[in-house]
Amino acid sequence: MLTVGDTFPSFALKAVKPGAAGLDIKTAFTDIDASTDAGKWKVVFFWPKDFTFVCPTEIVAFGKLASDFADRDAVVYGVSIDSEFVHLNWRLHHDDLRDLPIPMLADIKRELASACGVLDKNEGVALRATFVVDPDGIVRFASVNDLSVGRNPAEVLRVLDALQTDELCPCNWNKGEDVLRPAA
Repeated sequence: MLTVGDTFPSFALKAVKPGAAGLDIKTAFTDIDASTDAGKWKVVFFWPKDFTFVCPTEIVAFGKLASDFADRDAVVYGVSIDSEFVHLNWRLHHDDLRDLPIPMLADIKRELASACGVLDKNEGVALRATFVVDPDGIVRFASVNDLSVGRNPAEVLRVLDALQTDELCPCNWNKGEDVLRPAA
């Protein structure tokens, strides 16, 4: 699995657009690649499959924080091994996903999940992995959960805040709190 300091892999995937544009079959799809949103921080999170139980709770939670991530000059990309058509159908038929403000990327060839090292060997789906990638394409945070356990998007936002300080941040540090200042 990729870890801190690694370069995030190049990718080019179809995606369902965020918001209302992602609900109309005529306008729903777009291409997103490694150069999309160049110069921004990227939060890339994987989920195993659409139309499951834990996955929408995480996707909705990331969606609710999308504006907070945007305030920090970060974009959020959600990725699974399902196609863009499955993503669209799920959004159309799941009330909590209808207004999702983040794109849903389709890694149907499993290339990005494989390049990140997060493809479950037994199930052939992406693990619940999360990467925070800096504007230079370097992984600055990596986390993975078992298929049965959801993650905490608020913690990912907290870590992004800490990374963006370029300072020493103590345990449980939150934006606006004092950072550590070693004695000279």
